[in-house]
Amino acid sequence: MPPESRRAAREASQAASARPTDDARPDRSRRRRIIGITVGVVLLVLVAAAAWLGFRALMVKGELESAQKIVSSITGDAESTTPMAEKIVELGGHAATAAAAANDPVWRAVEWVPMAGENLRAVRLASESLDVLANGVAIPALAAMSEESAEPPLARLLPTLQAQSTRVQELAVEVGEVAESTALIGQVRSGIEQVAPVLDAAAPMLETLPVLLGADGPRNYLLVFQNNAESLPLGGSAASQTLVSADRGAISIAAQASSADFQEGVPVDVAVDQSAIDLYGTYLVDHVNTATSRPDFPTAAQILRAFWQRDIAPDQIDGVISIDPIALGRVLLATGPITIGDVELNSQNAVDILLSDVYTWWDPYASKSQAKASDAFFASVAEQVFAKLAGGDFDLKDMAWAVNESIDKGDIMLWSDNAQIAALVDGQRITGALPSDNSDETVVGVYFRDTSKSKIDYYMNSAIDVTQTCAADESTITAATTLHLDISQEAADDLPRYVASGWWGSEQFRTEVYVYGPPGTTLATVSVDGRDLQQLGSGSDDLGRPVAAFETYLRPGESATVTATFAGTGEFGPASVRSTPMVNPTKVSIDSACG
Repeated sequence: MPPESRRAAREASQAASARPTDDARPDRSRRRRIIGITVGVVLLVLVAAAAWLGFRALMVKGELESAQKIVSSITGDAESTTPMAEKIVELGGHAATAAAAANDPVWRAVEWVPMAGENLRAVRLASESLDVLANGVAIPALAAMSEESAEPPLARLLPTLQAQSTRVQELAVEVGEVAESTALIGQVRSGIEQVAPVLDAAAPMLETLPVLLGADGPRNYLLVFQNNAESLPLGGSAASQTLVSADRGAISIAAQASSADFQEGVPVDVAVDQSAIDLYGTYLVDHVNTATSRPDFPTAAQILRAFWQRDIAPDQIDGVISIDPIALGRVLLATGPITIGDVELNSQNAVDILLSDVYTWWDPYASKSQAKASDAFFASVAEQVFAKLAGGDFDLKDMAWAVNESIDKGDIMLWSDNAQIAALVDGQRITGALPSDNSDETVVGVYFRDTSKSKIDYYMNSAIDVTQTCAADESTITAATTLHLDISQEAADDLPRYVASGWWGSEQFRTEVYVYGPPGTTLATVSVDGRDLQQLGSGSDDLGRPVAAFETYLRPGESATVTATFAGTGEFGPASVRSTPMVNPTKVSIDSACG
């Protein structure tokens, strides 16, 4: 066969083999059908998943909205007649349903989808958080506190706190992370922003309380009662003290002491900055009553601990807690009234009785028996309130408010050299320490110190007006402080001896004012306005801040104003004020455009 013919035959054979046979055509059709069916099934699954997810989302939304109404009722409806326990159980039901729905496998899978997934994750975390707080913490806590048992209520509460602590901390971190997402839509962001601060507060509490309650071994705490009628920068005279022991949730009073039980004029062995001694004198370390003169509770706590260990007993003291009658009045709202003899002490009259009436009933200057009777009354108050707290005889909601409000106002403070506790409260208001920078807020401290040997601050009114300006080259902050002794001369002449000045009777009273400027500033100017007042020194530094100190003499009915301006460069957050907790709350006004 010629070459041309052979080549033509090969090409014809190849062409024939390339054409599909009748048997091959059905395979292609079959593949197309399979692909079509697969795509159809996938689309059907996606539609079904979307429908299922939508159904779940509506369920979660409804449950969370119902839960939110109950939370609002718990926190804001003071006139509601529904018992707290019933509300929390109802809340737990809605929270559990929402959490179960949001933990659906389809829901969790879609959380990986950009944008939409972040919102689904936020809703799930909010649901889980409510579920854990209600069903994991609150309901078991209520059951433990109300259970009739020989075991102390707080001891029964410990296992619940310890069991949920880790999960609450994990949720706090996860909620904090998702709250930073820019993908959250308005309603979801609003919800997560409501849950985040609750977790931020609950997480350290669940971790700290077991340690404080002696879950890992006995603890001793020195409970110090400050008397705001004799003002000192941190509150008032630290005249009454109680040693409290905690062991696996069982708490008891170990010992009590009054100022008469401590040595006067002999300094305790505590390292204190010379700047503090320069400002407040040796009274800071050689008189237990005035140990709270420096506006830094860690300093005061270590001095008070040293006084107790030197003059009362060498007890192990793991922490110092300060509380005043203002906080006690709030606590009595949660515990209900107590009765000492024929006197009922309640949330409405506690401040008046403890800071005024007692001095008309007994005169500690008259005799030792009068002084002992006065001390015994205060000791009885401490014992009865303590018994209610140790026995769980209080309303949880009202107690939470009382403690949080008192911490925020400076009426409750805590110091501990336990590393775990110290780390948990570091930077918090409860430490009674001024911030070391101005990043979050520019804090000005204004503090009062009665040096007239009196209890006159039951009648003292105070106001602080702060003005802040911020500029690139220099920023200023000015604090104008006014004191007004709101009592007539006639009424002052009738004051009990223990209330009137130990130096001048009812003629006049002396109060020192200490203004602590922001870190990174210097004292620029000072001015005074009143009959008899002056600046003490030319300005000094303490606690890393510039300080302007003033001395005022007030006759009954008089007022005095002292003003200090501080200037500096750098970044300053919005102004805020911390001040001595006064019997009559200090009126504070702030004019600031910074931050």
